[in-house]
Amino acid sequence: MSEHPRILQTVIDATDVRRTAEFYRELFGLEYRAGDEPREGEEDVEWLVLRGREGGHGLAFQHADELKRTTWPDPEVPMQIHLDTNVPDAEALGRQRQRAESLGATVILDRTDDPEEPLYVFADPEGHPFCIFVG
Repeated sequence: MSEHPRILQTVIDATDVRRTAEFYRELFGLEYRAGDEPREGEEDVEWLVLRGREGGHGLAFQHADELKRTTWPDPEVPMQIHLDTNVPDAEALGRQRQRAESLGATVILDRTDDPEEPLYVFADPEGHPFCIFVG
């Protein structure tokens, strides 16, 4: 038995829980926890959980009435939290940029010209930042 707690999931606030969960489900290939799948006639959702198909770290989403979108890199409204993800090479980075944007993400920083760590910083549809980098 470990003497340390295990990180189960990262919880993300969202004004539209289902939309935000769907964005990340599609982006990362996650699946809903049993019982959290979309249901016909569904109204406001307060909480949803996504899990990796092979286990691992999950994402959960909880309702917030209002969120201030980050102004990063301007420090007026900080990031507060962001996800770092990686891909194996520049070609994959380009493909993932197209996928992320097709799902509703916007690029807030393009650092693909960095020879040591090319990356994009995106905002999800709610404005939460996340990074995809080569590494």
